[in-house]
Amino acid sequence: MKKLAKLITPLLMIGVIAPINAATLKWSMPGDSLTLDPHAQNEGPTHMVSRQVYEGLVTPGINMEILPQLAESWETTADDTWIFNIRKGVKFHDGSSLTASDIAFSINRAKTAPSDMVDLIKSIKSASAIDDHTVQIKTDGPNPILLNQLTQIFVMSEAWAKANGCEVSYNWDAGETSYCASNSNGSGPFKITFREQDVRTVFEKNTDWWGDDSTFNVDKVELLPIKNDATRVAALLSGEIDYTNVVPVQDIARIKSSSSHDVKMTPQNRTIFFGMDQGSAELNSSNIKGKNPFADKRVRLAMYHALDMDAIKDKVMRGQSVPAGIITAPGVNGHTAERDQRMPYDPEMSKKLLAEAGYPDGFELTLDCPNDRYINDEAICVAAIGMFAKIGVKVNLDAKTKSQHFSEVKEGDANGMTSDMYMLGWGVPTFDSHYVYSYLFDSAGSWNKVNFSNARVDELVAAMGVETDLDKRNAMIAEAWDITQDDVTYLPLHHQVVNQASKGNVDVPIRMNNEPLFRFANVN
Repeated sequence: MKKLAKLITPLLMIGVIAPINAATLKWSMPGDSLTLDPHAQNEGPTHMVSRQVYEGLVTPGINMEILPQLAESWETTADDTWIFNIRKGVKFHDGSSLTASDIAFSINRAKTAPSDMVDLIKSIKSASAIDDHTVQIKTDGPNPILLNQLTQIFVMSEAWAKANGCEVSYNWDAGETSYCASNSNGSGPFKITFREQDVRTVFEKNTDWWGDDSTFNVDKVELLPIKNDATRVAALLSGEIDYTNVVPVQDIARIKSSSSHDVKMTPQNRTIFFGMDQGSAELNSSNIKGKNPFADKRVRLAMYHALDMDAIKDKVMRGQSVPAGIITAPGVNGHTAERDQRMPYDPEMSKKLLAEAGYPDGFELTLDCPNDRYINDEAICVAAIGMFAKIGVKVNLDAKTKSQHFSEVKEGDANGMTSDMYMLGWGVPTFDSHYVYSYLFDSAGSWNKVNFSNARVDELVAAMGVETDLDKRNAMIAEAWDITQDDVTYLPLHHQVVNQASKGNVDVPIRMNNEPLFRFANVN
């Protein structure tokens, strides 16, 4: 059997000694975690909360490097077989001991519908406990990015989940709930002691954590979601909150001018884009009946050429964005500078394309947009609507809080009406294009709400998921991007920039996924 050398990597250490007096850190962002169930929603703020409380076999470090966590080491014993050696002495927050059975249970739970993690780990055939401290994962053939995928799979207590009716994840998209939606029992450095959805969540230091707590001096974190940008900045400057990982671009200079506050910036691993339903026979909100304008590539291309992303960068984002030609960010395998070049802003070309497609007078539809998830999300939608109007396409705005927005994009509104056009942002925690394709382009992808279907792309998605030869695999990714960029499947807008702000005495390392790790946070 082919055997790889065991990989044992020490946890990243930050050379900060905790002061005698521990501290409380008040954190704010526009929206809250959608759920405490670590498998119910694959969504950024949800993972931000989960990662403070729950742990995985492996985890991304500050610089997004893969580090051991509940697994001390691992090896492959065959192309489709992984063995993980589990850390001893780990306890859940309820005092029970973690075993390999908990990890196998959690992986199998995450890969079972209605979990929102199914697309991420669909290559996993099974996870089983060999003994109390050894887990075997069988995959459907080789998987060169399994470790990358496992960074997003959090481990629950099997006994606790079953005792509380959470043996499987609940269907968040259908409006269901469960005990595990509002309660948690992880093994991480913080445990949740109070939770009021969208109001306040309290994390307290887990004094029984197995890890090195000399990297932080925070004994309590309070999450206080503040949707309104101006209110959140005012709360920061007045001292009501200590830290926010979502800073309105229009307030960066103001915060920087404060001698008592700091701003940190880094490129973000997230791309913002519009989706257009090209697969339905008719759009729900359009004045065009009996056919779907977006089914015609010329119409999708017209919408692309209508967008002046330089203007949005300058006027809406205050320079804090990078116009995108591809819906995956720099640093992700498959992204290239050449692919990221936008086609020109050309409203006259847009009008010509619309006329050729049979819509010389344009058409009407509704754009669904969140108003509390991405930086200036609603303002971007408003600006884009003005640009679409210039080519004769009347777009009505339906802006909602992210919980409503995501639900309607995935499942439709209360009347079952699906979204004709919508904004979405996509981060890539695996740093590989396969993640983008499995969710957004695969015919069965759970976030393929544009109803794109291409047999060759489906073949490529399956093949790139198991190909271990890097050159061959990258050729597959390149071919898939060739097809979908030519198709104008989505309208790329821009790559976000992470801006976080804090009091001058607060240090939270900035990360390109904009996910804070409070186990490295210090208040001095």
